[in-house]
Amino acid sequence: MEPNPKINGPLDKFFTIKKERDNQDGQSSQPPNTQPVAEEKEPHETHSFEWCSGDKRPTNITCDEAGTVEVVLMRSLQFREIAEKNKNKELVIVRDGKAISSHFPCNLIASNERLTVKYIKAVDKLKQSVTGPIRLQRKRPSGKIVMFHLLTKGGKNVVKIMRNPELKKVIQEITVYAYKGEKVKQALKRDGRLLNIIFKKNCVLSQMKTEVTTEMSNLVDDLDGKTFQIILLNKSSPPESQPGSLDDADMIQNESQRSDSDGNQDPPQQSTSTESVKDNEPKEKPNGNISPGNMVCEIPHSETLQRHLSSQFKDWVKGMKTQPGLKLSRIQNLFRVEFGKSDETCREVKTMKKLMELSNSVCQVRTKGRPEGSGFLLFDRFVLTNGHVVKNIYNESTEQLTERLTVHFSFESLDQMEESAAEVEELVGFEHYLDNSGHEYDWALLKLGADQMLPDCLLKHFGFIPPRGGICIIGHPYGGVKKIDPCVIIQTANRNQVLERHYLENPQGVQVEGSHYNRSPGPIQLLTNEFFPHVAKSVEQRRQALTYESCFYFGSSGSPVFDEHCNVVAMHSGGFAYKNARGQSQSVIEFGHPLSVILERIIVQIVEREKFDVLKAYLTCDYSHQQNMMTGLKRLVESRNPTSFKNAVNNSVVTNDESLKKFFQFLSQTEEPVPMDTD
Repeated sequence: MEPNPKINGPLDKFFTIKKERDNQDGQSSQPPNTQPVAEEKEPHETHSFEWCSGDKRPTNITCDEAGTVEVVLMRSLQFREIAEKNKNKELVIVRDGKAISSHFPCNLIASNERLTVKYIKAVDKLKQSVTGPIRLQRKRPSGKIVMFHLLTKGGKNVVKIMRNPELKKVIQEITVYAYKGEKVKQALKRDGRLLNIIFKKNCVLSQMKTEVTTEMSNLVDDLDGKTFQIILLNKSSPPESQPGSLDDADMIQNESQRSDSDGNQDPPQQSTSTESVKDNEPKEKPNGNISPGNMVCEIPHSETLQRHLSSQFKDWVKGMKTQPGLKLSRIQNLFRVEFGKSDETCREVKTMKKLMELSNSVCQVRTKGRPEGSGFLLFDRFVLTNGHVVKNIYNESTEQLTERLTVHFSFESLDQMEESAAEVEELVGFEHYLDNSGHEYDWALLKLGADQMLPDCLLKHFGFIPPRGGICIIGHPYGGVKKIDPCVIIQTANRNQVLERHYLENPQGVQVEGSHYNRSPGPIQLLTNEFFPHVAKSVEQRRQALTYESCFYFGSSGSPVFDEHCNVVAMHSGGFAYKNARGQSQSVIEFGHPLSVILERIIVQIVEREKFDVLKAYLTCDYSHQQNMMTGLKRLVESRNPTSFKNAVNNSVVTNDESLKKFFQFLSQTEEPVPMDTD
């Protein structure tokens, strides 16, 4: 018998070469009646646990050798009787309110722990024939076992995840066991209760408490004790497996035995009646002799063919990498863009109609007719934009604008004959800096003249940043007409994946266009390995910011960011733009500052500057979450303990105005505050 050939190369995973090689007559060199080699017995401490069914009294059972939970239960005469009565149903074993698999290792059941046995309607599918091909049992991975939990109902667009839909009617969570060093995909496939659809789509595990996602190719080592929901990350293909984990060769071979022709209706692998899935025990030899057609044999001359194909593949990849100016065809680019689009960017017609109405309050900020950025009417006669948009024409020491500033709400077409401009009377608040903790403050509040017709203010549609989902940005990118860009929030845990994608797509380097979207990007030639680490550090500093990928670059700073409910949740502020080797303008990631944080900073500064007319105008604008904002502001004032708020209580302007008086009384309360009445 010849030894297994050692295979190295990018095509290795597509080849499975068996140790048993055919002789010249085409017969297997292994005798047909040879039994599979049994696994070595594992050390197993004797322990006892209880089980019960329905309203019957619990029964104690003792386990003294390694095996599955169902095998141990089968030693009980009472269980065998119950199983016989339910032979056409599927067994469900409940541990701590969660369903475990029938092949759950019995040594994971603690002494004196109680299991509950239930039966549900089985999926009406034919079981796999036991006379099929022999699959040699791979030695189980050594190391510590981890257990994690899954909701039986998936997230949006992948709700149906269980092979047997009856299970989610009686159980909300299942427990999955795995071995350290395994991938998530391996553990879920061995569990056998999930539909194959979750492995064909780009599904991930989303932790219920933190919403941090774990890909199928990740290791299970850090999942112990955590609860997840399976969600559809996007419509792209699943990512490649993570290197360094246990080999998947046995999984590929076993999956090839399983039919995928039924789509979502996969045959159940969970035990029905007294027949259990014994993944941890050697398979029994089928009756009769094994025919040559049932043996897994090597393809003749496959070793030579494999080496030839592997060499060709390496040469082809090397040639593709070194080919100058490699570009995708127009058709390839079209499909790449279309299929990369997330369904979260889709909007209902009624939502878009409402956004169109709200867009009337979005404006372009100009200096002497030159576009500087975007903005929006926040409340009364006050427009909010970014501090870096106006920093070049604002003197912080004198708190005065040095040039004429206008805002334009109706710039929506290049064919417009007339366009009204609203004069900026004063800049009443301004911040543009990073504090010691790395938080960035970048806003400016502009006061418009009193004799101007203005649209509705957007503070009435205030909202807090959502953890996920779609958003829309409305503004004036590149100094052009008003536009809208639907995009998707990039959650904090996924930011590094976006950075890595841009890094890998630009091995030849990038030309930096500027860290903020203003009119003077100032191109600087930097190498990729210098630019992207800088971006990663900057993104890390902006942990409180909302991040996303948008086509709104220069000129769009100050644009309002709306959530799926048309609430203004942030102000689009910047990103990390570059030009790739082909001269195309792109951005690694974009960010917006939470409107809730900006409002707090505005109020603190206008009180410090004693601009009580601005504060009064803010208080007269009634909006949702106003009480939550006031409570957060109170905590901020108490933590900073500014003397300006203490002094304001005795200011004559405050004492003569009822709304201002209530405001400062609310902030000065030391006991549990009573909700402030702003009417």
